[in-house]
Formats: sequence, structure tokens, C-alpha cells
Amino acid sequence: MELQAQEGRLSTAAGPRVLVATAVPAERDAAAGAFAGPVGEVRVPGAVLGRLSPGSAAGPVTADLLAAGVGPALAAASAASALTAAALDGRPYDLVVCAGIAGGFLPHAPVGSLVVADEITAADLGAETAEGFVPVTGLGFGTVTHRPPAALVRRAAAATGARTGAVLTVSTATGTAARAEELRLRHPTALAEAMEGFGVAEAAAAHGVPVLELRAVSNPVGPRDRAAWRIGEALAALTEAFGKLAPVLESWNRHDQ
Repeated sequence: MELQAQEGRLSTAAGPRVLVATAVPAERDAAAGAFAGPVGEVRVPGAVLGRLSPGSAAGPVTADLLAAGVGPALAAASAASALTAAALDGRPYDLVVCAGIAGGFLPHAPVGSLVVADEITAADLGAETAEGFVPVTGLGFGTVTHRPPAALVRRAAAATGARTGAVLTVSTATGTAARAEELRLRHPTALAEAMEGFGVAEAAAAHGVPVLELRAVSNPVGPRDRAAWRIGEALAALTEAFGKLAPVLESWNRHDQ
């Protein structure tokens, strides 16, 4: 979807304000494709946002769409820029949604299925030791898991037909059966693996904003077989999911949780 240029300050219209952060423009456009209205372009320091304004096909929601970049570090930096700009404008976001395609852990998250995270976990943030992997929290630092609001997870899953479970964030995508099995053993509730959720969640947490992660499965987690990837189908599923998620976002009020 082509963005229409619209320079200036962030909107001050009433209604829920939602930041949707994806890795790449194709995922951003898949989310925007759920709405019939035009997407305006708003430039803020460090980020370019596509905007679905209130009163358009997005309903009462102000939805800002951000292609935040690949990987947790860039995604965190881009999301933080957008969150900071909104806060300085006096209209902070009510919710951040990290969305996109992902690898799914078979058999529970097959290709074409949807996953809503009930926990967003950094799976490879820590240290390798002789006894095995130790998460950064085991070293006495930081956090490795963010938990979206449980009521919002239930509503989003019910609306979209998604499965709920952990979505793992990795800096190196899994490409072997051994790595997939290792992750499955360390994270038995994991349904999907992607590369941005934890970074986006860290930025949201720094601003005190709740986060949700929605993923459409394009390939199994394990040996890389590009011929088996179904990226187009996953992007179409993401568009359909956002169409169903819209009423949930419209009624979201973080202060009621």
C-alpha cells in the first residue's frame, strides 16, 4: 500500500492510539490492507509512520504503522522513537502491537496459523555455559520476558482464531532441527519464533505502554527450506487477522485492565 505524504505533528484526535510495529514494509502493508481507507505518512524523529486516522476505515482508532526494521535492536530503537514522539506531542499510545510473519513450532503452530503471544521472550539473551544456556536474568541482569495483558490476549485470540503461547525473539533465526529442539525444551509453551517482539516490548515497557504480539506462521522452525516457505499466504492471513482484530483495538482501554 502506497503511503501518502502528510508531514507535521501527530494527530490529537480522540480515541485509542495504537502503534503497530512490524519488521519490514510488506508486513506493515499487510496490516494496513485490513482497512479500506488511505494511509497518510507522518515523519517523526527517527521513524516514518503510516497513519490510519480516526473516522476512516480504521474506526475510532488512530493506528500508526511502523516498519521498525529487522532484529530486536533496530526494532526497539524505531519503536522507542515513535513512542517518544507521541509522548512529547502529548498523545501517548495506549497500546503497541508487534506484528508480522514468523516460524512456527510444529505440530502446534502449523504454516498458515495465527499466534497471539501470552509471553514475549528473548530466547538467546544470556550466556552459554558448560551446564547449558543461562538467560540474562540468571546472570543477575535485566529481564527476558514481557507478558501482554491476559484479557487482551484472550480477546485477540478469540477474535482472530489464533493460538496462544510464547513467541520467542531471537537474533539468529533457527536453521537446524537441533536448535529447534533445544528451544522447544527450554520453552515448552513456545509456538513461534521471530526477531522483533522482545525489542518492541522493551521499548513499550520503558514508556509504560502495554504490548501485544500477533504472528502469522509462514514456515516451520527448524532446517531452512525456502521452497517450503509460504510468505504470501502468511501475509494474507495477517491482513485477515487485523480485520478481525480491529473491534478489539477499538474497545481497548488500558486503564480498565
